[in-house]
Amino acid sequence: MDVIVIGSGIGGLTAAGLLARYGKQVIVCESHNLAGGAAHSFRRRGFEFDSGPSFYCGLSSDSGLSNSLNPLKQVLDVLGESLTTVRYDPLGHYHFPTVSFPVYSSSDRYYQELAKITPQGAKEFHHFEQRLLPLYQAIKGIPSLALRADWQVIPLLMGRYLPSLLQMLPNLPLVKASVGSVMDATVNDPWVRKLIDLECFLLSGLKPNGTIAPEVAFMLGERSRVGVEYPLGGSGAIIQALVRGLERWGGKLRLGCHVEQIIVKSGKTVGVKLQNGEILRAPIVISNASIWDTYNKLLHPQDLPSSCRIAALATPAVDSFMHLHLGIKADGLENLTGHHVVVNDNQQDITVPGNTSMISIPSVWDANLAPSGHHVVHTYTLEPYAGWKRDTEYEQRKRTKAENLYRALERVIPDIRQRVVLELIGTPLTHAHYLRRYQGTYGPGIAAGKGKFPSTHTPIQGLYRVGDSTMPGIGVPAVAASGIMCANTLVNVRQTGELLNN
Repeated sequence: MDVIVIGSGIGGLTAAGLLARYGKQVIVCESHNLAGGAAHSFRRRGFEFDSGPSFYCGLSSDSGLSNSLNPLKQVLDVLGESLTTVRYDPLGHYHFPTVSFPVYSSSDRYYQELAKITPQGAKEFHHFEQRLLPLYQAIKGIPSLALRADWQVIPLLMGRYLPSLLQMLPNLPLVKASVGSVMDATVNDPWVRKLIDLECFLLSGLKPNGTIAPEVAFMLGERSRVGVEYPLGGSGAIIQALVRGLERWGGKLRLGCHVEQIIVKSGKTVGVKLQNGEILRAPIVISNASIWDTYNKLLHPQDLPSSCRIAALATPAVDSFMHLHLGIKADGLENLTGHHVVVNDNQQDITVPGNTSMISIPSVWDANLAPSGHHVVHTYTLEPYAGWKRDTEYEQRKRTKAENLYRALERVIPDIRQRVVLELIGTPLTHAHYLRRYQGTYGPGIAAGKGKFPSTHTPIQGLYRVGDSTMPGIGVPAVAASGIMCANTLVNVRQTGELLNN
């Protein structure tokens, strides 16, 4: 065996699939009986639920564009896999206490809707966007599939993408800038500032001062260029495609295969020990577990330099979530749209737990996700892990916290409570248990200018990491890019060049 991957999240599967494509012998060890990590889907009483991400862009092959900038789509292409998707617009509705705002992919329609609320604010948002889009134009000329996490990325990019690198030069100050600094220079309107707050929070889990400018530049450019879409079959269809691609190129996936320990000898990785006592040996191990779980649970303290371990475990974490998965009756909801974000109280910060709720109703696009005459609903909001325990008050605490989610849903479906036929409430403890994630977090809360996401490399020879606690960060495209960077770093530049030529 050449490579063992711990965890079948999108980061782990993209790294494994690419390495299999490069000819490596790869096995993915997944603790649970379902692949996908935070992106897995699950079925209850005929309802198919996404457990995490539900918003996608650039996954389809029929957009009329010659190539996709989505790292996940680029990996699926080279693995020989594709997805069937449904395009839709508007991409969602933002519901503030006094107004609802439809969010269109087209910049012109976005401005028009914004001008109905604040004409001056619409002009300021246009200036904000125009400040960021040149950075997007430079970024989009370099495919994620070319990225590496070592010095060899420099000659590769210079040899193939020099015009894009030159285009990047005038925008270098923006690469490390926060969205907040761009907003402060271009936007005064309080309503638009609140809107940008929300856009950043949905994208990174942080407010504008903590969100890096390239992330928002890419989001604004891509949603206008290719629009948004939903994969038929939900997030589970994405995971199935990655698994098929992995297996097509000779890689293996073992479910119910819990890795208990990464085995390190003389500073080198030699394999892993499974919970059942079995030893799997390989010179390369890639952990798709979080930075906290990798360094605190999968390794012994003596395996790492003390300063490195202490610094890694001190990485700030984004809060966990409360989740509400519902099966509901669909009668009378013919005009329902699929994505909504509800802010309950304008006087509170949008990052206050329970104040901002994200709602996804994917059966609007894919009726097969629910029994006939029904919809699936997934809504979630930030919730700290601290204070949660499975005691005699746990069930009542779940119901109390779920009230914020029901209140948000009532902005979209006023009689939601009368429609419910299936209710599943998830807490930070649910997150931590099913995803085996430190405190149920969705990843590091590393603010722009306050640090950077760790590299795929670790101090241990042969041990690498992928996922949302590595560069480039949180979100489906980012974790797919982390898998690409790791896989490419483990092969020579010539092999990557051959893949790019296909």
